[in-house]
Amino acid sequence: MALTAHSRRARRLWTGLATVGGVGYAPVAPGTFGTVPGVLLWYLTFPYIGIWGHLALCIGLTIISVVVSQRAGEIFGEADASPIVIDEVAGVMWAFLLVPHGIVAAVAGFLLFRFFDIAKVWPASYFDKRMKNGLGVTLDDVVAGAYACILLNIGAALA
Repeated sequence: MALTAHSRRARRLWTGLATVGGVGYAPVAPGTFGTVPGVLLWYLTFPYIGIWGHLALCIGLTIISVVVSQRAGEIFGEADASPIVIDEVAGVMWAFLLVPHGIVAAVAGFLLFRFFDIAKVWPASYFDKRMKNGLGVTLDDVVAGAYACILLNIGAALA
């Protein structure tokens, strides 16, 4: 079946969003590379948008990630295809909720998020294994972000 110009454009849009402009096509560790834009987004915007703006951004990115991951998974033929990294961006944003802004927090948040995203601590493992759709793809990263957020906030309180 030949693709129409419209469907080719739609596929490019969905895959472009899902891969965060192609970052997800990194030849190794696309999830790690896909986390970087999320950390940069937090680091560069938080001083201007504050806590409530950050919360709104987290919610908005999560909703966008669910929709985009669903569509991209259909295009790639696999719900959690490795080039799909918009879920990492949404997830790592949750890691920084209520965390004081700074470079140490950015690096620690990146490392903690990657650890929890790879470890798939329950309930992330449930979403990863049982929900093969955009919601499951996104929620396993949101859970990783929540675990990282807890540790980041504990660390900030103890510092």
